[in-house]
Amino acid sequence: MKKLFLPIVLFSLIQFACSSSSEKEETEDESTVTMDDFPETMEIPVTPEDNSMNALDWEGTYTGTLPCADCEGIETELTLNQNGTYSYKTNYLGKNDALEEEYTGKFTWDEQGRTIQLEGLKGAPGKYQVGENQIWHLDQDGNRISGEMAELYILKKQ
Repeated sequence: MKKLFLPIVLFSLIQFACSSSSEKEETEDESTVTMDDFPETMEIPVTPEDNSMNALDWEGTYTGTLPCADCEGIETELTLNQNGTYSYKTNYLGKNDALEEEYTGKFTWDEQGRTIQLEGLKGAPGKYQVGENQIWHLDQDGNRISGEMAELYILKKQ
């Protein structure tokens, strides 16, 4: 019996040691994370609902000096309100500095929720693309103005 007891104990110890070792290796393999586990680039889904209208803090006052063909510039202040109304003030520099024009009215968003149209402006397209803390004055067709003067058509949020 003693001859049988020793091999059984040794066999049990070896079996226990091997099974503990393999469980430990499996646990280590599962908890070890490397950069190879991740893709090189990650795609962030953008839903159609994400746009300037609902994803940006667009309400507020934007100011800047827009280019002018026959004056030094058009000092511009545009205030957009959460209720869809606006206040638009202009001052033609070098022409009649005391004359400030002010318009108020409603604005509407385009279908994509990226640009607004100011209703009731005289002689100006009143189209702006809304961005983070700035808006771009757009041309008659609703396109951003390009070229070396493009930066002059941006109003900054105050």
